[in-house]
Amino acid sequence: MPNEAPTSDRLKALGDGRLDVLVIGGGIVGAGVARDAAARGLKTLLVEQADFASGTSSRSSRLLHGGLRYLAQGRIGLVREASTEKMLLSRLAPHLCSPLPFVFPAWRGSGWSRWKLSLGVRIYDLLCGGHNLGRSSTLGPEAVREQIPGLRAAELNGAVRYFDALTNDSRLVLDTLRSAVGAGASVMNYTTYVSGELIDGTWRCVVQDRLNGARADVQARTIVNATGAWAPGLPHSEVRLRLTKGIHLVVDRTRLPVSDAVVLPEGDRILFVIPWGERVILGTTDTDYSEDPGAVRTEAVDIEYVLRVVNGAFPEARITPGDVIATWAGVRPLVAPAKSRPGAPSDTSRGHAIRMAEPGWFDVVGGKLTTYRLMGEQTVDQVGRFLGMRLPRSLTAKVPLARPEHSGVLPPPVDPGAVRDCCQNEWAVHLDDVLVRRTSWLYYHPDRTALVTQVTGWMGDSLGWDATRRVAEIDRLRDVTEFPLATGASTGP
Repeated sequence: MPNEAPTSDRLKALGDGRLDVLVIGGGIVGAGVARDAAARGLKTLLVEQADFASGTSSRSSRLLHGGLRYLAQGRIGLVREASTEKMLLSRLAPHLCSPLPFVFPAWRGSGWSRWKLSLGVRIYDLLCGGHNLGRSSTLGPEAVREQIPGLRAAELNGAVRYFDALTNDSRLVLDTLRSAVGAGASVMNYTTYVSGELIDGTWRCVVQDRLNGARADVQARTIVNATGAWAPGLPHSEVRLRLTKGIHLVVDRTRLPVSDAVVLPEGDRILFVIPWGERVILGTTDTDYSEDPGAVRTEAVDIEYVLRVVNGAFPEARITPGDVIATWAGVRPLVAPAKSRPGAPSDTSRGHAIRMAEPGWFDVVGGKLTTYRLMGEQTVDQVGRFLGMRLPRSLTAKVPLARPEHSGVLPPPVDPGAVRDCCQNEWAVHLDDVLVRRTSWLYYHPDRTALVTQVTGWMGDSLGWDATRRVAEIDRLRDVTEFPLATGASTGP
C-alpha cells in the first residue's frame, strides 16, 4: 500500500522485471489507464513528475456532465458518450457524484431561446439512456425568480432546469489510483520520466525520484503518454494540442445564496454559478494559453470578467474581488483542430484521441473529466491489441471505486485522522498535497492562518518533520498558492 517504503527506497520497491505498461502522468486520464491495465492483469507502473492531480485534474469546474452546450454545437456523439459515463460514475462512485440541478435562463437577445433549451434538455435526458439524475423541466419567468432569487428579471423569458452532477476532481483521481493499487498497479508521485529508447521491442527507460535524486532503469513493453498539457514536450510524442485557460473563483454562499447551479450565457460560451456546501464556485473562462502549463495563474482581468458576468445576472449581489475566498486556474489540453484557423476556444471539441506514435508508444489526449474511465478502457484495448494479447474485458464499468472515509464532494472535517490517512495511504509529501488536492481545505476555509498552522503540526507529526522542514513547507505553500496566505501561520506544536 502507499508510503510503505521510506522515500529513499521508493525506486528499489519497484523490483526487477519488465513492465507491460508504463504510464506517464498522474492526472485523471493516467489514473484511469493504470486502473484498467492493472485490473486486466497487466504489470503496470504510473509515474507523475509532481503530485497526483496537480495539473488540470484539480483545477476543473468539478462537474460530471454531458455538456448541454456541446449538444447545441451538434456534437451528439460526445454528449451521449459523456452522459453515459456520468450515469456510470453515479453508480460506481456515488460519494463523488452528487446530483445537481442546473437552471439555464433564457433572456431575450442572449441567443438561447426557451423553446430551443426546452427541446435540448429533453434530448439531453434521452442521451443519458432515458434516465438522467433528475427529470428536466421548463420554467416560466415567475417560477425562475422563485427558484433563483436575485436573478435579473429584465428580458427574462423563462428557463429550463436539468440535472448533471457535482464531483471532487482531485479526489476522483486519488480514489481511482487507490483502486489501481488495489488491482496490483504501482504508482509514484514526484517521479520524473527522464528518457526512453525502443531497443529490440522493449522500451528502456530512466525514471528519477525528485525527492532524493535517485534514478532507476525501467523496461516496459508499452508506454502511455497521459501527461495532458505537457504531452507535446515528451520526445517520442506526436501530440498537437490547443491549450486554453480556465479560472474559477470561490465566494461565500451568503453572498450568492443559490440552491441550484445557474448557467449564465455570455456570447458564444457559458459560465456557471455552482453551490458547493457553504461556498459557491464561479467560472469558468476559456481563453487561449501558450505559456508554461505549470505557471498558469488567475489574473485580475480574469476575476473582473467573471464578476462582471455574475453581477450582470445578479445585479443586487454586487460581488467584489474582496469577496473572493480562493481562486484556481488550469489549462485544458484540447486536441488541436486540423485546420489552421481553429476559431474560438469554446468551439474546439472536447473529444479525445488515442494514437500510437511509435511501436508501443501511445499518446492519449483531449477528453473530459467525465469520460476518463472510457478513455482508460479504450487505451488498454489498444495496448492489448499491440501486444497480441487476448485481455479479459474491462470491468471498470462494473467495479466500484475505492471509497476512503474522508473522500467526498465536499471537504471532510478538519481532523488529524484525515491528515494521517493522506500521509500513510495517499502518497502525501508536501503541505499543499493535503490542503489542496486531498481535502480542498485551503479553497474552502477562509481562516487559513489557523488552518495552515494546525495541518502543518499534524502532517509534521505524521511524517517526522523537524522545525526547519515545517517552515519550509509553509514557505512552499505560499509559493504554489494563487491567493495570499497570512504571514502569521506557525509551524504547529
